[in-house]
Amino acid sequence: MADPGPSCSDPSLLEVEVVRRAQDWDRLNVSDATLESAAKAAFAAAVSKTPERVEAIILLTDDAEMRQLNRNFRGKDAATNVLSFPAAPLPQAADPSPLGDIVLAAGTVEREAMAEGIAAADRATHLVVHGMLHLLGFDHEQDADAERMEALEAEILAGLGIANPYADITAPQRAEV
Repeated sequence: MADPGPSCSDPSLLEVEVVRRAQDWDRLNVSDATLESAAKAAFAAAVSKTPERVEAIILLTDDAEMRQLNRNFRGKDAATNVLSFPAAPLPQAADPSPLGDIVLAAGTVEREAMAEGIAAADRATHLVVHGMLHLLGFDHEQDADAERMEALEAEILAGLGIANPYADITAPQRAEV
């Protein structure tokens, strides 16, 4: 698990590209700017310093493609809400250096947002924050790591004006990355 350290990274060092591969996202009212802000907020909060510019891609897809990715890369034959794919280090420097990809599934995000009684944009924002933290080395395999990651997610989301998704929940619904 990455050490969150002091929050002093410059969010302008992160370039974010949003790629829309499913039309379902158009009806969910989730803007590219919202997703970019979520990624940059997580980056700024979780990285104490970075010597170079980095790039992350947010891929917006549908449940069918997400199911295929989840099956191929995790051995789970079901759609999931978010997957994170950290980039492999490159043999030569690239500017910006690839950090990795975050993939969101429209149908799953929509269903979860409806079940939680929140806007799809708020759910997608949470999942981008969660996915970005995974790209930065955080995980939730151990209880202590999960608590640390969830607390950081809640702090980042509060800064974006989104309620703590883990508040008043006896068994938190974690993103599955």
